Amino acid sequence: MLSRVANNLYWLGRYLERAENTARLINVNSNLLLDLPKSISLGWEPIVDILSYRELFYANHKEAVERNVINFMVADQKNSGSIISSLSSARENARTVREIIPREAWEQINESYIFAKENCQKAQARRSRYTFLSEIIQHNQTITGILAGTMTHDEGYEFLRIGRNLERADMTTRIIDVRSASLLQETETSQSAFENLQWMSVLKSLTAYQMYRREMRLRIRRPDVLKFLLLEDRFPRSLLHTLQQVERCLTQLPNHEEIIIQIRVVENQLMDANPQSLIQEKLHEFIDDMQLGLITIFDKINQTYFFHS
Repeated sequence: MLSRVANNLYWLGRYLERAENTARLINVNSNLLLDLPKSISLGWEPIVDILSYRELFYANHKEAVERNVINFMVADQKNSGSIISSLSSARENARTVREIIPREAWEQINESYIFAKENCQKAQARRSRYTFLSEIIQHNQTITGILAGTMTHDEGYEFLRIGRNLERADMTTRIIDVRSASLLQETETSQSAFENLQWMSVLKSLTAYQMYRREMRLRIRRPDVLKFLLLEDRFPRSLLHTLQQVERCLTQLPNHEEIIIQIRVVENQLMDANPQSLIQEKLHEFIDDMQLGLITIFDKINQTYFFHS
């Protein structure tokens, strides 16, 4: 397989996952702000922080009010992480590998981009936002199902899955880092009645709420949420599961030895840290280490398969 094709399939997986994750984040934040009392001020700035676009956002906007953040995260083409930009990039990557992916997948990706472009203004109105973002999520899940059910599970499919899982790992660590910091500020001084609701939003941001309740069967607690989202190897969006999936995909590819060594370094750090017991400052440092580990894994994949000298 050509390095160019492998690279495009990898980024196709990442961009599709990014669009879905961003849609989930916005939906969950909208619902959380409706449930919390006005005295608790979370606002919309954490969404910008989760995706590390603070500098770009404030270069074009004076304040992180709802309208500005929604436009920035949904429709702003200057923002490479917006839903429109992510779907546009996914569409372009899919176009260049149309001979590799099933025709139905290409058509669904194209339809998803057109739908988002024609309807993105619906995200501004609260009454139509949920429906629009849910459509984006459903489109992406359909694409994932088509690819899983009709694409040959060869090297190309493995690169696509690697991209999807690294994007999930990245988003999981970002949400935990930013959300846990902003929520704990409100709950450390008093046992707030809204602590469960806030941690529930963290779970829902990663579509983990129902599976968490099935596993834990207890009230929502910070240590249990952290353990589930970081260490539950059976949950598809946990950090450990995504790392294991990347490792499995790599075993189907040549020259994978050095990358797998790096993945196991990160996995061992994760397992040894006992992250559910860390105080907020130490948790932030731990998440930084995980992020650096993910960057190192991608760099090794990049050097090995995409731009090998």
